[in-house]
Amino acid sequence: MDISVIIPLFNERESLPELNAWIRRVMEANGFSHEVIMVDDGSDDGSWDCITELSKTDPAVHGIQFRRNYGKSAALYCGFEKAQGDVVITMDADLQDSPDEIPELYKMIKEDGYDVVSGWKQHRKDNKLTKNLPSKLYNWTARKVTGIKLHDMNCGLKAYKKEVVKSIEVYGEMHRYIPYLAKNAGYTRIGEKPVHHEKRKYGKSKFGIERFINGFLDLGSLWFLSSFGKKPMHFFGYSGLLMFFIGFVMVVWIIVAKLVHQAQGLYFRPVTDQPLFYLALLAVVIGVILFLAGFIGEMIARSSGERNKYNIKAEF
Repeated sequence: MDISVIIPLFNERESLPELNAWIRRVMEANGFSHEVIMVDDGSDDGSWDCITELSKTDPAVHGIQFRRNYGKSAALYCGFEKAQGDVVITMDADLQDSPDEIPELYKMIKEDGYDVVSGWKQHRKDNKLTKNLPSKLYNWTARKVTGIKLHDMNCGLKAYKKEVVKSIEVYGEMHRYIPYLAKNAGYTRIGEKPVHHEKRKYGKSKFGIERFINGFLDLGSLWFLSSFGKKPMHFFGYSGLLMFFIGFVMVVWIIVAKLVHQAQGLYFRPVTDQPLFYLALLAVVIGVILFLAGFIGEMIARSSGERNKYNIKAEF
C-alpha cells in the first residue's frame, strides 16, 4: 500500500464526508493505493456514525473509536499502530489542511529521501492575535531548543516514512514534537513544505491559548528526557555540585572575613548573625538534595525496561 492517511478528530461530523471525498479524488487522480484511518477521540456529535457510513461505501476508510476524549497524541499513536502504508500522512479533520498537498509530500518521502516532512502554513487563516503571534513565539522557541529548523512544528499536515511512525512513541501531548521525537530516534532527514491553509468551514477550533502554555512545558520535559533521560546524574549531579560549591565558598568567605577582622581588632559580626550565612547553608542543603535526586534518578533509569532500547539502522 502506498499511503496511509491518519485523521484524528473530535466532533467534526460535518466535515468528514467532504474531506474523505477530497482525499479519494486525489488518490485516484494520482494512482495511489491508500487507506484512511479516522480516529474518533470521544466525539459526541455523531462523528462515529458518519465514519461507519463512510466505510460502507468506501472500503479504504477504517475507524478507531475511543470511549472518551484522550487527546490528539493518543489518537495518532493508535493510528500509527494501525497504519500499513509505505508513507504515512497525518492531517486534521477540519478541512483546513488540503489533501491536494499529498502527492508532493509523498514524493518528498519516496523520491527525495526525507524521513519526515512537516507542513508550513505560511499564510495562516486564523486570528492573528490568538493564533499567529503565539505560534511564532512557540515555533521560535522550539527551533532553538530542538535544533530543527521548522517554521511550523505544530502543523497537523505531515508525512512520514512508515518505519519512523513505528519507531517512536507519541504520548501525553507530544504530538506537537513528533519531528523532535523522530530526530531523537535517529531519523535526521527532516524537511518542510509550504502548504495551503484554509479557513475553518464547519464548527470551531477545539484548542485555546492554553495549548501554547502546555506546549512550552512539554518542550521542556521532552528536552530533559532526551538529554538526560538515561543519565539523570549528569543533570542533578552537576547542579548539586554547583550549588554545594557556591554554598561552601560563601561559608568559607564569611568565616575567613570574620577571622581577619577579629585579628585586626576591627568590628565584626558573628557568623550566625549574617543572613548570607543562612543563604550559604541553604545552597549547601539544596546541593545535597539535588545530588541525592541524581542517585535516585540513576536507580530508576537502571531499572527501566527501555534502558537498552536502541534503534538499529542495519546489521548483518
